[in-house]
Amino acid sequence: MTGAGYAVLVLLVLLLLGAGFLLGRRTARPVRPSDVGTPVEHATFETLHTASLAAPALRAGLTEESARKSARRLRSLLGTDALCLTDRDRVLVWDGEGEHHGRHVMEQVRGLLASGRDTAFRSDCDDLDCTLRWAVAVPLTVDHRVLGTLIAYAPRESAVLARAAGEVARWVCVQLELAELDRSRTQLIEAEIRALRAQISPHFIFNSLAAIASFVRTDPEQARELLLEFADFTRYSFRSHGDFTTLADELHSIDQYLALVRARFGERLAVTLQVAPEVLPVSLPFLCLQPLVENAVKHGLEGAVSRSRITISALDAGSEAEVVIEDDGTGMDPEHLRHILRGEGGHSTGIGLLNVDERLRQVYGDDYGLVIETGVGAGMKITVRLPKYRAGVHGS
Repeated sequence: MTGAGYAVLVLLVLLLLGAGFLLGRRTARPVRPSDVGTPVEHATFETLHTASLAAPALRAGLTEESARKSARRLRSLLGTDALCLTDRDRVLVWDGEGEHHGRHVMEQVRGLLASGRDTAFRSDCDDLDCTLRWAVAVPLTVDHRVLGTLIAYAPRESAVLARAAGEVARWVCVQLELAELDRSRTQLIEAEIRALRAQISPHFIFNSLAAIASFVRTDPEQARELLLEFADFTRYSFRSHGDFTTLADELHSIDQYLALVRARFGERLAVTLQVAPEVLPVSLPFLCLQPLVENAVKHGLEGAVSRSRITISALDAGSEAEVVIEDDGTGMDPEHLRHILRGEGGHSTGIGLLNVDERLRQVYGDDYGLVIETGVGAGMKITVRLPKYRAGVHGS
C-alpha cells in the first residue's frame, strides 16, 4: 500500500473513532430539560426558571439589595439591552450597558410617579456610540401606591418590548404585594405577642414577688429558687427574637410559671404533668401554651374551696404532637365560649384563648385551631394539635 493509501486509511479510522466517541457521549449523557420538548416548551421552561430565580429577592420588598439581586434576571426575561429599577426617590440598580443614562432617569419618570401610568420616551443621549435610544417605563404599584418604576432600554421603539415590560412589571408587583403580606403577617404576629405579654397580669407579678418575699426569712433557699424561676420566666416571656419556640422551652416556662403560682396557693393547686420526650423538639408559635395554662389556673382556682387540679399532657400522636390542658374548675357556658372565639367577648375577656386560636390557624391552617370542651361547673379541656414539621416553623 502506498503512502497516500495509508494516509487515507488513517483518516478514515480517525473519522470513525471520532464519530463513535461523539455518539457515545450523546447516548451516555443524562437527559436534560433542554433536550426534551419543542422550542416553545423549552422557551417556556427557561422563562419560568428565570422568573423563579428572581422571585426570592423581590419577596424582601423593593430595596437596593433586592433590586440588585433581581435586575439581571428581569433583564433576561425582557431580552433588553439595559434595565433600571427605581424607588420614588432614586435609582436602585442599573443592569446592562449605558449606565450613564441613570443620571437623568428620575427626571424622566417624575410624571409616571405622580400619575401611575406607563410612559415611553427617547433617551436623548449625546454619546454617538451609545445604542440605547428608546425606553419604556412602567410603575411598580402595590395597594394603589406607586413604589417605584421598572425601565427597559432598547436601540429603537418597540411595541413588543412595551407590552413585555408591562407584563414583567405586573409580575414584580405581585412579588412586592406578597412581600407586603409577609411584612403585615410579621407585624400582626408581633402585635399579638405584645398583647399576650401585656396580659401577663401586673397582679401576677406583684403576687409572685410578694410570695417570694414571704419566704425570705422563713426559707431563704426557697426564696432564692423562686426568684431564679421568676427571672427566667420573665426573661423568656419578654424575649425579643423569634416568632417560634420549641415545646421543650414552652413547657419549661410553664413549669416556672406554675412554681410561682404554687408558692402563693400552696396545697390549693395540684398539677399533673405528662410529657413524651419525643415531642420536646417540636416547634410551635411563641407564647402559645402559657396563656392556656394561665386560663386553667384562673378558672381552676375560681370558687375552689379546697383543692383544684390541673393536668397538662404533651404526647406523641404520629405526625403530630397533642397537647391537652385540663382543669376541674368553674368551666364556661359553651355559647359564651363561641362568642369569645369569634372576637365578641370584649377587649379583655378571653383575649388569651382568642389570640392563641387565631395564631394557630394562621400558622397551620383552620384544621389546627383550639378544640375546647367545657360546660358550666364542668371544668375545661383544651386540646392543641401541633404538626411535628411545617415549612417555615422553626424554634429559636
